[in-house]
Amino acid sequence: MKNFIVKGKFKAGKSWANFTKQIASQNEKNATDKVYSVFGSKHGIKRREIKIESIVEM
Repeated sequence: MKNFIVKGKFKAGKSWANFTKQIASQNEKNATDKVYSVFGSKHGIKRREIKIESIVEM
């Protein structure tokens, strides 16, 4: 597994909040899907309310 740092914004009420997540995944596509999954399950945020700005492999 590779480690990725994913940066972006998510909808927090009426404004957007920044986030940085470290994700262990096989590739960038799976890391993106995992970020959507984590925010959806923990915070109840829809995929359209998350904007991923960058993905960097560590």
